[in-house]
Amino acid sequence: MISVFDIFKIGIGPSSSHTVGPMRAACSFVQSLQQQGDIVDVFRIQTELFGSLAATGKGHGTDKAVLLGLMGETPENIDPDTIDDKQKAIDEDAKIRLLNQYPIAFNKQTDIIFRRKALPFHANGMRFLALDEQLNTVLEKEFYSVGGGFIVSENEISHSPQATQETIPYPFHSAKQLLEYCRQNQCAISDIILTNELTVCSEQQIKQDVLNLWSVMRQCVQRGLTQQGILPGGMKVKRRAAKLHQQLNDPEERDKLNVPMGTLDWVNLYALAVSEENAAGGRVVTAPTNGAAGIIPAVLHYYDQFCSNTSEDGIIRFMLTAAAIGILYKENASISGAEVGCQGEVGVACSMAAGALAEVLGGTPEQVENAAEIGMEHNLGLTCDPVGGLVQVPCIERNAMGAVKAINAARIALRGDGSHFVSLDQVIKTMRDTGADMKTKYKETSRGGLAVNIIEC
Repeated sequence: MISVFDIFKIGIGPSSSHTVGPMRAACSFVQSLQQQGDIVDVFRIQTELFGSLAATGKGHGTDKAVLLGLMGETPENIDPDTIDDKQKAIDEDAKIRLLNQYPIAFNKQTDIIFRRKALPFHANGMRFLALDEQLNTVLEKEFYSVGGGFIVSENEISHSPQATQETIPYPFHSAKQLLEYCRQNQCAISDIILTNELTVCSEQQIKQDVLNLWSVMRQCVQRGLTQQGILPGGMKVKRRAAKLHQQLNDPEERDKLNVPMGTLDWVNLYALAVSEENAAGGRVVTAPTNGAAGIIPAVLHYYDQFCSNTSEDGIIRFMLTAAAIGILYKENASISGAEVGCQGEVGVACSMAAGALAEVLGGTPEQVENAAEIGMEHNLGLTCDPVGGLVQVPCIERNAMGAVKAINAARIALRGDGSHFVSLDQVIKTMRDTGADMKTKYKETSRGGLAVNIIEC
C-alpha cells in the first residue's frame, strides 16, 4: 500500500526528485556500507549523476544533497538553517566522518560526476561507488529518484517481488474501484483511505500525523511571508511574498485593483510563500513533489481562511482525499517532472487539491472525481523547463496558477451532479501517454522551452 505519508513527506527544498531523493539514496548507500561490516578500507566515495539529475543537478542542489546524505543526514531531520555550515565544513576540510564513525576522503573535483546520458530505468539515475586507496571498488549501487522523494534501487527493479494478496480492506488501483467502494459503503473517499491506513496505525496517530503535516505547511507559509531578498542560484530572482503580504494588509493598496476577486490574491500569496521557501532550500511538505509544494498548502489555507464551517476534521479529510488521488497518479502514471514533465508535478498537485477541496465543501465522491479530472485535464502537456535548472522560473508562479485552477475546478464540479464526459482514470492514462510522447528536452533538463528562450541576467 502506498500510504498517505508516502505521498506527503516533510523534507527540504528545492526538489523532491533532485534533492530529497538523492539525499535519501546517499544515506541508504552509507547504511549498506555499514552492513558490510568492516569498511575501514573505504578511502573514497564516487557519485555519478545521470540524465535529468546531471542536466539540472547543480541548480537543484543535487551535489550538496548527496554529500549531506553521505554524512547520514535525511531530508526529514536535517535543520535547513545548518545546511550552509555543514557544506562549508565539507569544503574546508575535504574529509568528513561518515555517520560520525568512519573517515572518508573527498576530492571535490572528481567525487561527483555529472553524466548527461540516462540510465535505463528512469531519467533520474545515480550510481555510488565506494573505493579503497588503490581505487578498487568495495561496493557499487545504483538508485533511481522516481519523483516525490521516492527512491528505488537497481536490485529492487531487477528482483521485483511476486504479487501477493493485499491485506488492506479496500485495495484500489483506479478511480473506478475507489468510487465503487464509496457506493457500496455509502461513504466518502477519505473514509476509504482512513480505513486502509488503520491497518498500520491507530486513528489517533493518523490524525495527529496529518495535523503535523498541516502545521509544517502553515509554518512554511508564515516563514515565507517574512523573508525578503534574492533567492539563491545566481538568477537574482526577488522574493515577492513578503511585499504582497504587506499590500494585502494595507487597505489602500489592497483595493487598488477594485475588483471583487481579492481572495485570489491571498491564494496567490500562500502559494508564492511556500514556493519561495522551497526555492531557498527551506523546510516544506512534499505534496506530492517539492516543485509543486505550494499548491495544496495554498488551497488548504483558502479552505481554512475563506470557507465556512471549517474544522480540523475537514483538514484531515482534505489530506486523506488528496492522498487518494495522488496514489492513483503514482501507481498509474508518474509524479516525476523528469519522466512526464510538469503535468506530473503541478498538474497532479492541482488535481489532488481540486478533488480534496470538493470533498470538504460537501461534494459527493463522483463530484470529487470530477474535480480531480478537471484539475488535470487542463494541465495536460505542461512541460518542465526550469530556467537555469532552478526551481524558480516558471515554477514559483506556476504553483500560484495551479492553486487557483484547483479551486476553480472544485467549484465547476460542485455546480454539477458528478456526471462528466472524461473520467479521472482516462485523464491519468492520457497524462502518462502524453509524458511518454513529450520530448526529453521538456522534461526537467533545462534544454527546451523557457529554459533556452530566456536570457539570464
